[in-house]
This record gives sequence, structure tokens and C-alpha cells, in this order.
Amino acid sequence: MLMAAFSATISDSSRFLSSTSLPKRKISASSPRCRSFSLPKPFPLSRLNICSRLERGKSFTICAQASVSDISVEKSMGKVNLPKGDMWAVHKFGGTCVGTSQRIKNVADIIISDDSERKLVVVSAMSKVTDMMYDLINKAQSRDDSYISSLDAVLEKHNSTALDLLEGDDLASFLSQLHHDVSNLKAMLRAIYIAGHVTESFSDFVVGHGELWSAQLLSYVVRKNGLDCKWMDTREVLIVNPTSSNQVDPDFLESERKLEKWFSQNPSKIIIATGFIASTPQNIPTTLKRDGSDFSAAIMGALFRARQVTIWTDVDGVYSADPRKVSEAVILRKLSYQEAWEMSYFGANVLHPRTIIPVMRYDIPIVIRNIFNLSAPGTKICRSASEDVDGQNLDSPVKGFATIDNLALVNVEGTGMAGVPGTASAIFGAVKDVGANVIMISQASSEHSVCFAVPEKEVKAVAEALQSRFRQALDAGRLSQVAVIPNCSILAAVGQKMASTPGVSATLFNALAKANINIRAIAQGCSEYNITVVLKREDCIRALRAVHSRFYLSRTTIAIGIIGPGLIGATLLDQLRDQAAVLKEEFNIDLRVMGITGSRTMLLSEVGIDLSRWRELLKQKGQVADLEKFTQHVHGNHFIPNTALVDCTADSNVASCYHDWLRKGINVITPNKKANSGPLDKYLKLRALQRQSYTHYFYEATVGAGLPIISTLRGLLETGDRILRIEGIFSGTLSYIFNNFTGTRTFSEVVAEAKEAGYTEPDPRDDLSGTDVGRKVIILARESGLKLELSDIPVQTLVPEPLRATESAEDFMKQLPQFDTDMAKERQDAEESGEVLRYVGVVDAINQKGVVELRRYSKSHPFAQLSGSDNIIAFTTTRYKDQPLIVRGPGAGAQVTAGGVFSDILRLASYLGAPS
Repeated sequence: MLMAAFSATISDSSRFLSSTSLPKRKISASSPRCRSFSLPKPFPLSRLNICSRLERGKSFTICAQASVSDISVEKSMGKVNLPKGDMWAVHKFGGTCVGTSQRIKNVADIIISDDSERKLVVVSAMSKVTDMMYDLINKAQSRDDSYISSLDAVLEKHNSTALDLLEGDDLASFLSQLHHDVSNLKAMLRAIYIAGHVTESFSDFVVGHGELWSAQLLSYVVRKNGLDCKWMDTREVLIVNPTSSNQVDPDFLESERKLEKWFSQNPSKIIIATGFIASTPQNIPTTLKRDGSDFSAAIMGALFRARQVTIWTDVDGVYSADPRKVSEAVILRKLSYQEAWEMSYFGANVLHPRTIIPVMRYDIPIVIRNIFNLSAPGTKICRSASEDVDGQNLDSPVKGFATIDNLALVNVEGTGMAGVPGTASAIFGAVKDVGANVIMISQASSEHSVCFAVPEKEVKAVAEALQSRFRQALDAGRLSQVAVIPNCSILAAVGQKMASTPGVSATLFNALAKANINIRAIAQGCSEYNITVVLKREDCIRALRAVHSRFYLSRTTIAIGIIGPGLIGATLLDQLRDQAAVLKEEFNIDLRVMGITGSRTMLLSEVGIDLSRWRELLKQKGQVADLEKFTQHVHGNHFIPNTALVDCTADSNVASCYHDWLRKGINVITPNKKANSGPLDKYLKLRALQRQSYTHYFYEATVGAGLPIISTLRGLLETGDRILRIEGIFSGTLSYIFNNFTGTRTFSEVVAEAKEAGYTEPDPRDDLSGTDVGRKVIILARESGLKLELSDIPVQTLVPEPLRATESAEDFMKQLPQFDTDMAKERQDAEESGEVLRYVGVVDAINQKGVVELRRYSKSHPFAQLSGSDNIIAFTTTRYKDQPLIVRGPGAGAQVTAGGVFSDILRLASYLGAPS
């Protein structure tokens, strides 16, 4: 048994418990007199007696003693050598993992199912217990009597857990130990209460009980399954040297020696070890400070030369960015030690940097896994992480992004700094003197200024120290200022492949520039694993999303806004819905409809509209349509690399916006003919801007619906061919009418049939007037290089003049039969000559003119061979002079027109880098 005796003399309640010192393991106590305080490791207090004597107006003494037997006697047993190497697997379970009795059972199941030859398991205290223990200490030293009820709550938590998990002798044994421990803690907390102060050693000793209890509980549960299992109080094994108030360094040689000794006395294939706690070389209980349990696991992994250390937590692994800030963040399958180190330093929820150091020495991988999602493979941290894992695309040189908030920049500036040795040393010496932590440093080669980032809570002390240190230089003008820039954040991009990949910085800064984010300072080490920028705090999340999108989203991720969810727009949305998954999976094209707007209502989304419900959502969540707000929303999402607005209207007001959209970097796709057939000067400005900018303007569907007419014309011109003549049937409606205007059928009868079939506009006069064909002819004429206005194209209308002013389409259709005779005569004259009637548009490039009219063609002519609503266009060029190049196919209908628009969207994706 061990003996512990502590004493402290306190005068007028201003003195506190004396500093601790640890004796050798052999202790005797022959006198009840109070002795200097000593804590033998592992500091058992099973028979601790506390007495106190208070005298009015005098000092009082707290003394404790325990009569114990000589502890130098060890069990005599044969030495068992500790096997090391790949047969060991180390698991670490945090407080959340062992937070309830059911979760402890789950942990035991994981341990049992692991088929490793030997297993070491490091456990934290049950969820919230460590905080509860610190709260006990704070209440006791504040002389808050509620520490007693708080300790009872700790007792009850573990008591009820034990009742759920254990039975019989195991339950009795654990509860007996638990009640002894709590009794001793009450005595110790009473001493702290009286003293009004606690030393770090006392505090570390008290809070470590949570790990002791959880390790014992888990070991009992594992043994219930018939497995050989021992639990380890790591204070008997891990020796660390405190280097500061929040950091310790492991003594590996001494820890290895103690581990050998412990294992020789407790040989087992499964060891349940306490995390977080350790001892100093003087045998004083201590803790491993922040993230101590992870650190314990890494140290143990190194001591055992384990095959792998698995850190079990409540997330699926390490994310490429904080998923609470970036919804697109992905789980990283692999990280190098250096990448994990860099990301954790800059605030990412990975591992504390010191956790990685012990395992790096022996190339032991660390795996982060989710205990609540065993199917997730987690993140592996190892020497090299350059391989492709499970098909994951690791082409991006940047692995992850991390941020630190609540920082301030300090800028020391002045011409007197240049070329003066020791200036930087003096600056950072002053910072060191106030105990501030410098997170980032940046200095230009001119040496005119040094700028560095520190936590905002420390900046006032830093600024005052620098003002004081450089008072003479400031007064003399050698230094111009010590400036503080508050409300800053750091954004760090981390990746091992950054060192060998040109252009990473350019891509990063371009993403920030496009998001309209100003950079206040930059730093990059020569290792090139990390690029760090300082930003305004309010810009940090937007910046994080912008750079993450640029490196992690496909270059062909496109934010799309659909204008005009009418017949064509609605059909396009349904086509996008049906094809989106295939495009993303097979072609890496990610099309996200961020907004849909009609003339009255619009629907906006931050992440992409669910196209399976867009009609329903437009009704339920639609807001008043505002084209400017709509455009700003779709393009203002800086987290998606590209933007495209798709105008499915026939509105000239919408078409007038194209120039401004292209100027802002928005790609435009449309079947709307108004822009390209409108005023010539506006058309020329639009095309000039398109050629000058990096944005794209596609309008294939303006002429032939889904037929490749514009692209064919461009292909001819770009390959050096010269257009002589373009002639064609450009209207699917008029094609249908004249293909069926045969025999004894009347013209009005065929028009009525076309209207009933949905081939015409609601008012058939819009088709019969020829204006639509005229717009297509002017578009092709301008594409061919002719500078013509729409008014330059003579258009023959098929609407009888008396009916042009008819009030409604219904009235027009009722009166149209009165004029069938004229059209019947035209047909009869053609038939008598062995010809057919066709309504065509012609671009005469040689004579620089165009025309739209009803013409007659021999029955052997290609135009006479059409059926249904097909279009046909013949290109006569210097290359295709004797035999024109003909494009033929369906030229009307929502499906083919929407298909033409969809084809333009995919062409845009191809230009942006999608596979062709």
C-alpha cells in the first residue's frame, strides 16, 4: 500500500496548499505530526484521514496521514518480455464514445471484433466528466458548497453506468473502488475548500479520476466476454516533462522502461489504458493537457511500435474544410503527417500537432474513424498521401483549408528598419516578453515593415510592449508606426503536392479576387506545404467557400439561372432533371439550377433547386420576380466557379441584358432571337464583347431549334470556307403546313390542324407573318458577315391583309377560310408545273441581301422531300458550290428546342474543361 500525507499552513485565509514533492516509493509514517505534503505515485487515497485544527485569530493546519505498509515489496514473479511491433493495434476512444453504458458496450464490441493479435485501448473519461471534475475544483477553491452535490452527481453517473453494465463480483468490486475514490475526493476537495486554492498537481490528480473509472468499467465489460484483459493506470507508465503550463514532453526512454516493468507484472493481449493522465519524473500525477487522450494513444503506439493507431470519434474523418462552413466539404481519405500537422495548427478539427510527432518516428499511421458510422473508412494519416484511394480524385494540389478567427495584425513599419540587424529579434523579443503567440509572420524584401498576426486578446499587450521597446526609434522617426489592424482571420491552404505544382497561388488568389475579397497579408514557407492569407473577419467564411470551390468542385460546376419556365424552359428543366446525375457521374459536369424566374414569380436556392419538385417549389416558395436580384443571386454565389443564365423567353427586355451579363462574366445561352436580330449596333457590340471576354454566348437554338445550323455555319467560316448562299425552310410550323397542303385540302384546314397539333403559336398569324423566319435569316446573314438590319429583309406575309387587324386568334381562324381560294390557285399553278410550294428564307451573301418568301420547287428538289415539321437548310459555299451542304431534321417543338439549349449548356461545359 501507499501512504500519502499532505499539510499546508494558511494564515488569515491568504495562504494556500504548499507545492508538492514526491518521495521515493518507500515511505514510513511513525508520527501523527503533520509533515510536508507529498504525493507518492500513483497516489492512492483509499485510507486517507483528514483532520483540521482551527484556532481563533491564529493560523490553522490541515494534515492528512495514512498508515500503510512498505510499498517496496513487489510480487515475486517471472519476468515477461513485452512483445512489440505489428501485432499491436492501438485504439483510442474519446469521451463521446464512452458517454453512456450502451456506448461502452459498443466500444467493447469494436475491441472484440478487431482480429489483431494484441490490442491496446486508450479511453477518455465519460462524456462531460472531465469538465465536471474541473468544475468541482473551481467550486471548492471558490468556497462554493455546491461542490459536494456536484461530486454526488459524478458518483451517480458512474454508479448508474456500472449498474447497467456489470453484475455480481465485478459490480461489487467496481462500486467499492468508486465509493472509496469519491470518499477520498471529498476529503481532498474539503481541504481545497478550506485553503481557497489548489495547486496544479492537486488539480491534475482530481481530474484524472474520470479516466480511471472509464478504463476500469470497459475492462470489466471486455472480460465479461471471456477475453484476457487488464487495465492500466498510465501514471505508472507514462513519464513526461512539463515544459510550460499547457505542454509536456514525453520521456520515451523512462516510459519504455516502466512499460516493460508494468507488462512483466500484467501480461495480457488486451490492455485498457487511461488516456490524458501521466506522471512527472518526480512521480507527481499530471495530465497531457489539451487533446491529451489522443496524445496518450500516439505515445503508446510509439512505445508498442504498433501497426496502427485508430482514433475513434463522432465524425467520418478529416474534412477538406469545416463542414459547418462549407457544405461542399469532403472527407479526405489520406493525409500526410505534414498536411495533418499544418491543418491542425490552423484550426482544422484534425489532431493536435504534437499527437503526430510520436507516431512519425516509426511511420505508424493514424486512422480517424467514426464510431457511429462503422461503414465509413475514415481518414488515414501516414508518411505519404499521394496515392489515389478508392478512386478518389487527388489531382488537386491543395488537400484542405483551415481558418483561425479572432486575430489582429500588428504592423511595425519604418525606413529605419531596412538593413538594421536585430530589428526582428527586438520585435519578437518584446512579443515573447508578454507571452503572446505569434501565428503568422510576413516581411517584404525591402525590410521596410514587419507584419505578424497574434490572437486579438493579446494584441493590446503586444502593441504596448512594442511602443515601449521602440519609443526612442518612434520619437526619432526611424520607425513610423506600430499599427494594429483588428478583426482579422487567417485562411490557410494546405497540401503536400503544392510544392511541385505551379499556379496554386495564382488559382487561390484568383478565387479570392472573383469573390471580391481583399487580402491583408500573405505568408508561404519554403516547404510550400502551406499558403496563408490574412483577411477581414467578416470575409472569412465567404473566402473559405470560394477557394474550396475553386480547388474541389469540378471546373465544370455551373450555377445556372433559368429565365422563362414556359413551354421550352419547363421542358429544359425536366431534361436537366433526368440527365443531371449521369452528367455528374460519367462526365464530371455538375449543373446546378440556382434560380428559376418567370415574369411574375421567381424561385431562388443557395445550394441548387430540387428539379424533381421545381413546379411545386415555385408555387410554395416563389417570391416576386426581380431580374436584377435574380441575376445577382445566381452570379453572386462565389462558391461555384462558373455562372450561366439561360433565357428561354422571346422577350426583348431580357435580351437587352445580355451585354451587361457578359461584361460581368456571366455566360449566356438562349433560343431568344431578339438580341441577334435586333438593332445592328447593339448586335455588333454584343459580339465584340463576346470576343474580348472569357465568357461565352451560345444561341444555337435561335435558328434551327435542335439542329446544328449555327455551329455548322461557324465551322465552315472558321475553316476558311466562304458563304455564297444560305437557303432553307426555317419554320417548322410553315414546313408542316406546306408539306400537308396537298390534294383537295384547303389552306385554312391545314392551318387549323397545325394549331390543334401545337405546331403554331397561340395566334397562328405570328407564324404566317414570316417575321420569325425573317429573324432567323438576319441572324444567319450577320453570322456570314453581312451587316444588315431586320428592315433590310423583305418578308412575304401569308396573312391576308383584311385579317391582319383582326382582334383575336379565334376571329382570325373563323375568317381565314374566306381566303382559301387565293392559296388554292397558287398550289394549283405549282402542281401543273410539277412543283410544290415552300416558304423559305434566303441569304444571298454575294449580293449582300436576304429575302423571305413563298417559292416553288420541282418535286425532285430536296426541299420538296420534307415531311412533318422538318426544317432543311442548304449551304452553298466555295467548298460546297456544286452540291450544297444540307442540314435537315425536326425544327419545331419544345423537346427539340430545349434539347438545342441543353446542347449549348454542354458545349459551355466542354469549353470549361469537361471531356468532349
